[in-house]
Amino acid sequence: MDAHVRPVAGRSREVFWSLPNWLTLGRIALVPVLMVTLRWNEPFWNTFGAAIFLAGSLTDVVDGWLARRHGLVTRLGAFLDPLADKLLVSSALIMMIPLDRVPAWAAVVIIGRELAVTGLRSMASANGRHIASSWMGKRKSFLQYTAITCLILAWKEPIDLITVGQWILYLAVAATLVSGLDYLKAFIQEERSR
Repeated sequence: MDAHVRPVAGRSREVFWSLPNWLTLGRIALVPVLMVTLRWNEPFWNTFGAAIFLAGSLTDVVDGWLARRHGLVTRLGAFLDPLADKLLVSSALIMMIPLDRVPAWAAVVIIGRELAVTGLRSMASANGRHIASSWMGKRKSFLQYTAITCLILAWKEPIDLITVGQWILYLAVAATLVSGLDYLKAFIQEERSR
């Protein structure tokens, strides 16, 4: 079996309300707050929005680590965690298009890849499998989080964070495409081995 694809384990009702799942739900709850802060292009709201985005990004790291370390991986968590990531990243990208911080084409590539991977995960799940995050997918997430944080802050001094953020975003787009192909390859290999 490919390293990216593993069987989904069932969990008891007690694990449903575990700390990792609460952190994931908290990340989803941050999305509308982030969207409101991005409506204003002012230093205070930019800083506040970046803090919210960073908090959401950190819960992405912490909830997965806690779930794996303490054996709290659940079907709900496996479904909600990538959904929460997609909502956080997609909403930030979309809200920054009218601010001219994110090119629309870059947002389309990133969101399109996320939808494609979600489709692959759904098909795998229907066959009792789970497509785990690849190492490239983790690097893609790091680049996206870094780029979006810079773009939300939008500081002009001491360095122009919009320019820095856009260059990192272009690297994130490349990593997004490579990791998307990685997921597709893992899915095809698993289907052939069945």
